[in-house]
Amino acid sequence: MLDTMSADELRGALVEQVASQHRALGLALSEEVERALRAVPRHLFTGDADLEAAYKDTAIITKRNERGVSLSSVSAPWLQAMMLGQAELKPGDAVLEVGSGGYNAALIREVVGPSGSVTTIDIDPDITSRAEQYLADAGYTDVEVICADAEFEVGPGRTFDKIIVTVGSWNMPPAWSSQLAEGGRLIVPLRTKGMTRSWALERQGDALVSRSHLMCGFVPMQGTGAHGGTSISLLDDPKVGLWLDEGETLDAAALSGVLDLPRAQVWTGVTVAAGERFSDQDLWLAATLPGFFLITASQQALDDGVVALPWQYGTPAFVDGPNLAYRTKPRPVDDDGASFEFGVFAHGPQAEQTERSLADQIATWNQAGRPVPRLSVHPAGTSDADLPDGYVLNKRHSRLVTSWPTAR
Repeated sequence: MLDTMSADELRGALVEQVASQHRALGLALSEEVERALRAVPRHLFTGDADLEAAYKDTAIITKRNERGVSLSSVSAPWLQAMMLGQAELKPGDAVLEVGSGGYNAALIREVVGPSGSVTTIDIDPDITSRAEQYLADAGYTDVEVICADAEFEVGPGRTFDKIIVTVGSWNMPPAWSSQLAEGGRLIVPLRTKGMTRSWALERQGDALVSRSHLMCGFVPMQGTGAHGGTSISLLDDPKVGLWLDEGETLDAAALSGVLDLPRAQVWTGVTVAAGERFSDQDLWLAATLPGFFLITASQQALDDGVVALPWQYGTPAFVDGPNLAYRTKPRPVDDDGASFEFGVFAHGPQAEQTERSLADQIATWNQAGRPVPRLSVHPAGTSDADLPDGYVLNKRHSRLVTSWPTAR
């Protein structure tokens, strides 16, 4: 029974869950990170959570605002382990963690060893005070805890071999690049067009270039680097909306009543195996469709069949004037549920044309070999002529270019 298991036994079971999740993602849990997971007593970092909850492979919310929105959490261990794997930590590394809590800093401390160093920074004094106390209780008294806005450099001239950002970031402040040592690696959950991916970035001249990326989600950045998107409601109750994240504009009046119009649908002939991940398709659609947005819906709207989304918190959609198309739930194409086909639903005066535009890009993604994207991050003043080919997205301090070097 779980209630009779010790913390050590629960921690061992947690490691097996993390390893299983890594296998499902096509990843391997490194021996160094596994040892850290077995060594750090997670229950000392999870506040009032009971022992069983502390050792589940899920996030634990540790602070909310007055509206109940999560401001801080102890992230799910599989996600922390994944990002530590992306960082390729080694003994002796000097590591900066952006976003505190204590547990992840302790994991990093275990991996980098006594010859390395760990600095963790957070803008919230409640979080840093708690992290400092938790780290001391667990015996990690040599982790440096700083309360400050990570939009700015930690200290003049300080550099780090690895910088691991554990809050969702819309922006890429220059301080992160300037503090990255030569040959170092930056891991950041970066939000583009409403979608967050954990990117592993390395310096290449004046740019940072991706080496890997994985789907993830984090509480949003606070302070100077905070950035909120805009939700355009398509219905009042139940709620369906479009998410605008990059300062886009949208004629909401033109879409008034669009979901009341008859629904057109088309199936693309493009299939995926059960359990196969296809999140790179979302990035492809964002880069190739000028009218790309994410559509969101309440559970009530899904239950009532107002829209049929596979992911209520953000599914690719395409808007063309008064017309709306979105990718719907893939349908099974065989009796045993081993394969599923992508489809598109659409509403509007030219629904068939709009759904075809989205469906064609799904087909193009497939014909291109389902390519893996590459992200490069360039200073904001970089001229177009000095940017590589690809989809350009301008942020506050940087210009992002998404390219597809493996595309056919």
